Amino acid sequence: MHVNLTLVIQMAVFAVLIWFTMKFVWPMILGPMQERERRIAQGLAAADKGEEELERARASAESILREARERAGVIVDQAQRSATEILDQARSAATQEGQRLVAAAQEQIALDAARAKEQLRQQVGVIAVAAAAKLLEREIDARAHEALLNEFAAQL
Repeated sequence: MHVNLTLVIQMAVFAVLIWFTMKFVWPMILGPMQERERRIAQGLAAADKGEEELERARASAESILREARERAGVIVDQAQRSATEILDQARSAATQEGQRLVAAAQEQIALDAARAKEQLRQQVGVIAVAAAAKLLEREIDARAHEALLNEFAAQL
């Protein structure tokens, strides 16, 4: 019976040891393990959240970059249109200035031609008077016959 009594005592001691371990030791071991498991779960959740935020940030950055490219394209188009408009305005202004200069030159030429004609009329009048004087062999007074000379010059 010694074996049986020893076995029963050992079983009782083992049961008390299991009860003691489950009651006092196991919660002390299980608490930090559960805390560690909770921290790991929080870390994994934070990592998942960080990945989601990173993905959102990438999508946002791509959207902003796309919008910036579109704006840049619009700005370039506007600049090209503005440059073309300025160039057209400059051409128009240059054409108008050229036309104005040509008109002024034509007006000046007309005035010079009129002066030349007037000088020519006066010279023709003087030559005509000189020729008439030689023909008549007497000198004709230009002041006395000024009206006649003006009429003759107007006919030329």
